[in-house]
This record gives sequence, structure tokens and C-alpha cells, in this order.
Amino acid sequence: MSRSVHRPLVLVTVCLATLSINLDTTIVNVALPELATSLDAGTRELLWIVDGYNLAFAALVLAMGSLSDRFGRRPALVLGLLGFATATGVAALASTAGQLVALRFAMGVCAALIFPTTLSIIANTFTDRRERAAALGAWGASTGLGVALGPVSGGWLLEHFSWHSVFWALVPVALVATAMTLAFVPESRDPSVPRLDLPGLAVSVAALGLLTHTIIEGPDRGWSSAATLAGFAGALALVALFVRLERRAEHPMLDVTLFADPRFSAASGAVTVAFFALFGFIFLITQYFQFVRDYSPLGAGARTIPVALAIAVASVLGGLLGPRLGTRAVVTTGLALLGGSFLWISRSGVDVDYATVIVPQMVLMGVGLGLVSTPATESILQVLPPARAGVGSAVNDATRELGGTLGVAVIGSVFSSVYADRLAELLTGSLPPEQLAAAQDGVAVASAIGDRAPAVQDALATAFMDGLAVGCTVIGVLCLVGAVGALLALPGRRSPRLDAWPTPQSTSSTTAPPSPRSASAPIP
Repeated sequence: MSRSVHRPLVLVTVCLATLSINLDTTIVNVALPELATSLDAGTRELLWIVDGYNLAFAALVLAMGSLSDRFGRRPALVLGLLGFATATGVAALASTAGQLVALRFAMGVCAALIFPTTLSIIANTFTDRRERAAALGAWGASTGLGVALGPVSGGWLLEHFSWHSVFWALVPVALVATAMTLAFVPESRDPSVPRLDLPGLAVSVAALGLLTHTIIEGPDRGWSSAATLAGFAGALALVALFVRLERRAEHPMLDVTLFADPRFSAASGAVTVAFFALFGFIFLITQYFQFVRDYSPLGAGARTIPVALAIAVASVLGGLLGPRLGTRAVVTTGLALLGGSFLWISRSGVDVDYATVIVPQMVLMGVGLGLVSTPATESILQVLPPARAGVGSAVNDATRELGGTLGVAVIGSVFSSVYADRLAELLTGSLPPEQLAAAQDGVAVASAIGDRAPAVQDALATAFMDGLAVGCTVIGVLCLVGAVGALLALPGRRSPRLDAWPTPQSTSSTTAPPSPRSASAPIP
């Protein structure tokens, strides 16, 4: 097969693999109401069902990127896709919330192997900067579409089948991607990649796990409780230990000196903020549509289409504008649009019109995220040569998943605290204490009670919107702070640029690639 034909097929393959695992990040969101009822899951359990996947994904993606570089990107992609298909199929058979959480962790482990491998394959296949930017635009569009179309596809499935179908549907997608990988993706690897930094991996997993656990459990324990404060302190100490270990390690899992390069650090921060915003929004909006607006699962999912389309278009546009206008201008604009959209949403009422208000809000949000994602990703990849693309792609993927994990945990927990307090304020004395406690723990319970008592449904809507407003305000302010940081730190149009990477070394070459430390220097 000629190279001109081969490269588009490689791109289609990795985009399909990316689409499958990103669908899984949000397809479950539209099923949360049914999962709450079928598995007797409260808000806390629902947060873990969503974030179990995100947490495993974020915690392991750095290590998996290194392993795929060392042992081969093609077999890593095949192994990840087959494991993902298996775990997803078993998840469809889960009968308790605990089982589903465990399987979501397993799915996240496989996704952590798939995601950095796809981006590494792109970096090694498309060596010209403009071609690479265009390929990254397509990859970014598949990523955004997967995240944003999850609620749509999940809603359609729930309209016709049970919640189990949202997992069954992902199995054939992963298997088709596996077959295409075997048929079209060439092998590439970097045998000189050092052995896995196990101490760094263990500490990073512990830090992220403790932080996420502390945030999710915060509403139940109390934000000022000794357990919560100890959790935050422990997570901070583990982060400091991780940095210390990586700086001293001969072959660190993450070369922390890379963050001295603003193309790397500021771009990573921008991606983290953008996906914090997106995942937090998707977690809340699907419940808003179903519990407050009383839409069906399909109706709720279909109403997220404006976000999906805007992300897809803006991701491609961002890939084209980045090399021309400069990463700083495009990413700063994207974060500003993203922040503005959330501050706008925070001022919305219960019965705000969908067509004239919600759709423009979603379009503004999607355009903002698309303009951030692709140029920031391209900026990160400029720091490392293709032979070490797994490192750069894994950091990019880790920032996405870290942002998504914290977005669900933080915004979900902030919402849960505000919602529970407001509901207690509105319904104390109107409901038996045990019913009020159950309604505070889960929006699904409050909605079920509200079906029989209109006053409870009104209180649910008010409490939900108060929690949504506070959560969106937090996101909006964070995005605007990120925009200021991007404006100050990201390179402008006149910054050193890389028009083309050197042709990647073959797997038989004995020449060692540049180290991450030398690669972090300015590139002429």
C-alpha cells in the first residue's frame, strides 16, 4: 500500500480508537438516572461510576505512554482495544454499583493504554508541522465528538433498551478499531526508552487517588472535617514527593523540567482547565435535562448536539489557526469564550428557553474548547521529537483526564453540597427526616418523591439550579484565570517553531533519541 493511501487509513484508525474510549467518558452520564434507580446508587456512587474510569485513565496514562513507546505502539493499541472491549462487555453484566465502579476502573486502565498510543502514532506518521496540525485537528475532533456525543448515543440506546446497552454498544466499535489497527497501522517503537519508573508511578497514582477520593467524599464528611483536611494535606505531600522523586530519578516517568518550557507547561494547563470545564458540565447538564426539564434520555442526549458539533468544527479550525496566528492568540481566545459561556449559564433560570439561550451557550462553550484543545496539544508535542512522542502524548492525555477527573469530582461535589443544603432549607418540616436525607443524597430519589408531591419537585428544581449556578461560576472563573495565564505564558506567533520533525529512526536503529531534558530546550 502506498504511503499516500496508508497515512489517511492510519489516521482513520486512530481516530476511531480515540472515539470509542472518549464515548465511554460521557455515554454513561445520560444513564445516571436509570443507574441510580436500578443499582440503588446515590450521588456519591454515581460520582464514582463516572470518575472511576477517569481516575484510572488519568493515573496510568503517563506510564502506558512510556510502555507503548518501548514495546511497540501497534501491539499496545491492539492490547488496549481488546482489553477495553472485554471490560466493557463485562460491565454490561454488572448487578451492583460496586461491581460497576470496579469495572469502570478496569475500562480506564485499558483506555490509558489506548489514548497516548493513538497520539504517538500520529506524531510518528505525520512529521511535517502543517500536516501534523491537520491530523491533530481530526484527532481532536474525534476526541471532542466522543465526549460530546456520548449523551446522544446513550440517550438513543436508553430510549429503546436498558442501561446495559450503553456498554454493549461500545464492544463492536473497539473490535472494528482492533481489526483496522492490525490491517493499517505500521509498527513503531523506541527500544531505548528506559524501564518504567515504578516509585514515580506508585506515588502519582496515590496522589491522584487520594485527591479524588477526598473531593468526592467531601460533601458527606464535611469540607472542614479532619478527614477532609487530612486528605488534602496528604495529596499535597504526595505531589511534593512525586516531584522530588522525579527530579532525582535517572529515568523519570515524567521529566518535570519539561514544565520549564512554556509551550509545554502553559499548554498542559490550558488543556486541564478546558476538560475540567467540559466534564463537569456534561455530568450536570444531562441530569438537569432529565430531572429538572423532564426530558427523556434521548431528548436529553440530543440536546447536547450543539456542543458536539461546535467542538468538532472548532477543533479543526484551531488546528489550522494555531500555526498561522500563534498558539497564544488561539488558546487565550478559546479559554475566554469557555469562561464566558459558563458565567452565562450560571445566570440561567429553571425554564430558560432551549433554542434561544441554551443552544448559543453550548455553541460558545464548544467553540472555546475546540480552540483550546488542538493548538495546545500541538504545542505540547513540539517539545519532544517523534521518537519520544509517547511521553508528550501521555502528558497531554494525562492533563485531559486529570482535568476531566477533577471536573467531575469538584463540580459534582460542589453541586452536591449546595443542592443538599438548599433542599434541606426548603423542605425541612415538609418531609419526614428519612425521606429528606434520601432526597439530599440523590437527585433521583427527590425526583421520585416529587412525582407525587409538586412542592417537592419545585424545591428540587430550585436546589438543583442553585447547585448548577455555583458549579458553573467556579468553572467560569477558572477558565478566565486560565485565559490570563495563557496570554502571559504561551508563545506567540514569533516564537521558535518547528516546521518538520526529523524522520523517525527505524526500530532497528541503535542511535539513541534525544533525551526529554535536551528536547525541552528551545527548538530552532
